[in-house]
Amino acid sequence: MVMEKIEVGEIFSISDDVNEEHDVEVIATLELEGTQYVAVSFVEDLEDETNEEIDLFFLKIDEEGDIAPIGSDDEFDKVSKAFDEILDYESDE
Repeated sequence: MVMEKIEVGEIFSISDDVNEEHDVEVIATLELEGTQYVAVSFVEDLEDETNEEIDLFFLKIDEEGDIAPIGSDDEFDKVSKAFDEILDYESDE
């Protein structure tokens, strides 16, 4: 899937390991070291008001504008820490 500019609140579908489609919503975006990343969560989890915890997934936008998984543990750790700072700041406001 080619994405030009991803906005918070945007919904799109991703495939899992067994090629099932899941709708996800963009919770936050950031650019880190020249690469755009998005934090997403399953739409059904966000709509479930009884669910206190939501799972966040981090994806990157590659050079062609495609959504791609994060390739290494080091990259994931950097992105996770950066999103933690953004999301903690937003929840304090």
